[in-house]
Amino acid sequence: MKINSISDAITNAIFSPVKSWAEYSPGNWNIILGVGLLLLMGSMIFTYVLYKKIGKEDERTNKIFLKSSFYMLVAIILCDMIFPKEYMWNIFFLYKYALAFLAAGIYLAVQYKKDFS
Repeated sequence: MKINSISDAITNAIFSPVKSWAEYSPGNWNIILGVGLLLLMGSMIFTYVLYKKIGKEDERTNKIFLKSSFYMLVAIILCDMIFPKEYMWNIFFLYKYALAFLAAGIYLAVQYKKDFS
């Protein structure tokens, strides 16, 4: 495996053990996939519930929704920079969007707590 930059070296140091553990047995692969799916579904439900709790779109909530979308975009971009693209890309694709929904949901939770408590 050729290392082109320092970020490739850091990525390989972090995710190479995960790759070897996941490829050790089909059970390990299924654990990674199952945890990712649960994280994705939980994050989507969490974000949707908070989206509905904040209320209908108006001048105040529109700014909140746009900011949560911004945090989702930032999470996607950061995950694109960190996660490897050579191996296990479909699993990391799943985790990328799970973390993006989670970031948006956390922002919505903070705003809900700030505005309504």
